Amino acid sequence: MTEVLLKELTNTDIDWIIAKGHQREIAAGTLLIQEGKAADSLHILLDGILTVTVSQPDNNPLSRAFTAIEGGETLGREIARLSSGEVVGELPFVGTSLTATTVKAVERSLVMSIPQQELATKLQQDVGFASRFYRAIAIMLSDRLQSSINQLGRSNLVQGEALRDVLFVLGDLHDSDIDWMMACGKPQKIAANTVLIRERGPVDALYILLDGTMSLSIAEDERNPLARAFAAIEGSEISSREITRLSKGEIIGETPFIDGRLPSVTVKAIEESIVLSISRQQLAAKLQQDVGFASRFYRVVATLLSNRLQGMLSRLGYGRRVYSKGQSLDENIEYEDELNTSVLDQMALAGKRFDWMQQRLIVS
Repeated sequence: MTEVLLKELTNTDIDWIIAKGHQREIAAGTLLIQEGKAADSLHILLDGILTVTVSQPDNNPLSRAFTAIEGGETLGREIARLSSGEVVGELPFVGTSLTATTVKAVERSLVMSIPQQELATKLQQDVGFASRFYRAIAIMLSDRLQSSINQLGRSNLVQGEALRDVLFVLGDLHDSDIDWMMACGKPQKIAANTVLIRERGPVDALYILLDGTMSLSIAEDERNPLARAFAAIEGSEISSREITRLSKGEIIGETPFIDGRLPSVTVKAIEESIVLSISRQQLAAKLQQDVGFASRFYRVVATLLSNRLQGMLSRLGYGRRVYSKGQSLDENIEYEDELNTSVLDQMALAGKRFDWMQQRLIVS
């Protein structure tokens, strides 16, 4: 992953990171990120190895209860190992929930830590840096998502709750961004059972689902991806496993706009649906010409990938809450998984924007 930062960031960006960051050596076993806890810094691994684990429930409920009460370490399942160039602690900048994983040093390692507030200020003030930073984070998250799918095994993935990408997307974009998307995009009616995006196939556009329901699935066939792609094109039956359903407001086909990689999933209409299609060429040109739009777009994509990854990892383990079933919520207590007021306001704004966009486009 070292090449991602070196490829995406400029020398000026790296100089700023060195000036604001704190380089330190950490011992084996040092916790950098703890599951369910907010991070106060962004960490770049310069040398060494980090392990990423997700907590797994003990089969014995009594044992699990005493472990939690005593503050002991719960069982963890390793899902990844990170090498030099990887970034951890990015969730406060691209996510709306607490991390579902724990990150710990496997061996003596060297990290560069950048205070969260310093980075947040830089991202607000330097739109060019923001564009490059969010693009780099999106590439890393896309790679982690694919690696997690491969490591966990396609048959082990279970269907999760429907994604609500619009709540993050339209709240982050400006009105001018949405106006451009509506001006350049074309509403398309997709018949039921039509494949919109095929796994490992080319993607010609970015899609926003305006109405209807679509299925997101992965192939259970373990053949070479190229062989699977040609088999699908030729009409051969490919067994697949649905991992979620997409409802109106979802963003579809965003991954190829990060680094050109092919999609790792198949998207098919469950019922007759309507999408807003924005051509790949037009969007690519916009990203090159408008750095402000690019910074917001890449942040949106990083947010989508982060939420999809966190959601998948959360379903592998279990999350603790400070309240229990039957206990009334207290407005004076801030719970671990509670959304703050600014996030709720952003979601309300996004919902209104989507309703307006949907009505205008479908009527036209």
